[in-house]
Amino acid sequence: MTDTQDNRAIYPSLRGKRVLITGGGSGIGAGIVEAFVRQGADVTFFDIADEDSEALVDELGGRLAYARVDLTDIAAAQATIAALIEQGGAFDILVNNAGNDDRHAIAEVTPAYWDERMAVNLKHLFFCAQSVVPGMKAKGGGAIVNFGSVSWHLGMEDLSLYQTAKAAIEGLTRSMARELGRDNIRVTCVVPGNVRTPRQLKWYTPEGEAEIVEAQCLKGRLAPEDVASLVLFLASDDARLVTGHEYFIDAGWR
Repeated sequence: MTDTQDNRAIYPSLRGKRVLITGGGSGIGAGIVEAFVRQGADVTFFDIADEDSEALVDELGGRLAYARVDLTDIAAAQATIAALIEQGGAFDILVNNAGNDDRHAIAEVTPAYWDERMAVNLKHLFFCAQSVVPGMKAKGGGAIVNFGSVSWHLGMEDLSLYQTAKAAIEGLTRSMARELGRDNIRVTCVVPGNVRTPRQLKWYTPEGEAEIVEAQCLKGRLAPEDVASLVLFLASDDARLVTGHEYFIDAGWR
């Protein structure tokens, strides 16, 4: 742990909260998992990367559990959530982080690929939220944090389906916040810029990374813990009247 991490905020309202994080085995998701564990939360995360996920559980310890869930199988995902609620009680916080930004050209897209990309990047957010909402209502409130992307705000190439899904997530966030606000359930959207993860390093050369940093207002390189810090705030009671909007963490790239 770095000195910067040692100085990060602690939110007493997050201690003991029951948290579900999708796509938590690596990258930004792993940073979010680590951040909630550090807060003393009771964390469960979904992923399909067994090796990375199991290594994360071994590394972090605490009140942390991994469940292998393919989020494109909605019935299986909802059944797993129902079983987790029955075993350990309702979730207080849902972080809808899972997604996949595989590149694709417009000419190559088929109807089947369209459906698969929407299943990977959009559909499960709604149905995971649908599954946790009744328990949140019974507990008197909760927080849902969805993940968007700066990519559609920038109009990047070779990501038309990913950007379509991510744009829709901002609309989904707004509509869910309105409908669920009467039950004290807050719904927000985090919009990360380019975050330095092993996956992102597949797409960018050192020169490409340098170009991104140069385009940012702030010249630091975003890391998963930076994104996690924003998620923690939005999930905490400190953000008790924050809902219905998207919040950028892109060092001023857009």
